[in-house]
Amino acid sequence: MYSAQVLEHFEHPRNAGTVPDADASACLENPACGDVLELSMKISGGWIEEIRFRAKGCVAAVACGSALTELARGKSVEDAAKLSREDLVRAVGGLPNASEHASHLAMDALKAMLPKLWGKQ
Repeated sequence: MYSAQVLEHFEHPRNAGTVPDADASACLENPACGDVLELSMKISGGWIEEIRFRAKGCVAAVACGSALTELARGKSVEDAAKLSREDLVRAVGGLPNASEHASHLAMDALKAMLPKLWGKQ
């Protein structure tokens, strides 16, 4: 059973879409389940000005993409790099064991994007 927060993010995703003229983007797929998560981000003065996601996958994948954008938006690139999977899982009110893969996918997408941003601060 999903938490109320997971269902809220799934039914009303925040920051869905693609950032035009993004400074960095990443698209990852979980080969085991087929979930796909794409993140795109705009940076201004070392701060995450805008971040959006697109997801194709399960309820948890959409919820984690949505929650991750809320966690990262407005943070410095350095602070975004410090976000943990546990921070994300807390933000969605927990995940069933069978859905934990969604939090890994979201965090892996964020971590894949961050090295592209260091020179744009």
